[in-house]
Amino acid sequence: MVIFGIFLTGLSACKTLDPAASLPLPTVPSTRSEVNVPVEIPFSTLSRVVNGIAPAVLFRQRGVDLGNGLVGDFVFSRNGEIQLRGLDQQRLEVIFPLKIQGEVGLKPGGIRNLLQTKVPISSNLEPVFVINPELQPNWYLGIPEFELLDLGGRLTLSVLGIELDLSALVRQEIRRYADQEILSKSNLLPLKPWIEPVWNQLGKPMLVEVEGRKIGLSILPDSLKIREYLLPGKGLHLDLGFEGQVQIHPVAALPTLAFPLPKISPNTNASNRIALQLPFAFNYLEMDALIQNSFVGLSIPLNKNYRLQPTQFRTQAYGERLGITVSFNAVSYQGDTLTGELFLVGKPLYDPTAREIRVEDLDFVLKNGSTKAVLGTLIKKGKIRRQLTQRIKIPMGETLSANRNGLEERLSLETPWVKVSIQDLQIVPLGFYPTPTGLAIPLQATGITAIQWK
Repeated sequence: MVIFGIFLTGLSACKTLDPAASLPLPTVPSTRSEVNVPVEIPFSTLSRVVNGIAPAVLFRQRGVDLGNGLVGDFVFSRNGEIQLRGLDQQRLEVIFPLKIQGEVGLKPGGIRNLLQTKVPISSNLEPVFVINPELQPNWYLGIPEFELLDLGGRLTLSVLGIELDLSALVRQEIRRYADQEILSKSNLLPLKPWIEPVWNQLGKPMLVEVEGRKIGLSILPDSLKIREYLLPGKGLHLDLGFEGQVQIHPVAALPTLAFPLPKISPNTNASNRIALQLPFAFNYLEMDALIQNSFVGLSIPLNKNYRLQPTQFRTQAYGERLGITVSFNAVSYQGDTLTGELFLVGKPLYDPTAREIRVEDLDFVLKNGSTKAVLGTLIKKGKIRRQLTQRIKIPMGETLSANRNGLEERLSLETPWVKVSIQDLQIVPLGFYPTPTGLAIPLQATGITAIQWK
């Protein structure tokens, strides 16, 4: 009677577990990624960049009227290293070594026809001016403010006994150049040619190999945020923020180029944080094989006569939980064999210590089998549940290592100006979502950036 009571109790408890039930599946969340990097570019590096792109010849002026019947031709050229200094968070002081070369002579006509001599000019100045550079949403740098503080010297000469001070003329020419070539152009300096090579490396689609299967990943950016300000005595501070979606592709359809960069928007985040969400999934055939490997040689006692030996596993979705059909043999010590199938249902959870997926809150029902198998299963249900819970596991170590190595390689960068590396990169599953084809496991990679300027 005791055995019969346990039998009836087990059957009534299993009525709610229907292997044929079609339950609504959870929605797999889209994988969003965020990166925020505080960058401090020292003035020494900025000076190297500016000196590398500043032209040797700024401008030429011919036929400049100097008064007193004199006219001059001039060439304004760079004459050494440009120096930068931050005055406050917005204004930048620039010392621009300037070489002025040319010649001064008489205007055409009159005495000019009798006297053709021209006086050569060669003078060095160090003008000091203040600018307020601003980054535009279209990836151009504009300078809406330009103030000449000091000419850094005087330009004087004597022509036919006439003493000329051309310092005012030089100031006028510098201001004219600033008005025409700097202040009037919001799209003064294109920054995309500097940023795009970096992005083409970081954003280039990549292949990750997991459990012998290759997966294609790409980043679709939809927001790029920047806040910039000067640090007097140090350099330029940038808070760079990125938001986008990591997409998964079949290997044959993997894009070859990075997606285009979006327009720039303001950033209010000053943290140093990488949080990349990566789409990933095991299909059910892969899960079957991985679980099968963990049951090699397992034998669970049913009673004093029979032991249960799992032979095959078939995984499937069961609503928000994972369903597993276990084919088994119940083998007696006398050599008799009974066959049957268990239908297990449980919740996948991640074990960070072992880096594997386990199935918790396990419940099961006997799908089919003989009366002896039914009785044996119900009598030993607690023991079987414990054994199966301990053994059903899906290793994630190789998956996480492959993704980590791929991300570290992709997110590391070295240019003539800077070396970027990733530190404390950790990857963990965000959740488990059964789908019609497999178990979706969005992954999240977190870390910080380390930047070394040259």
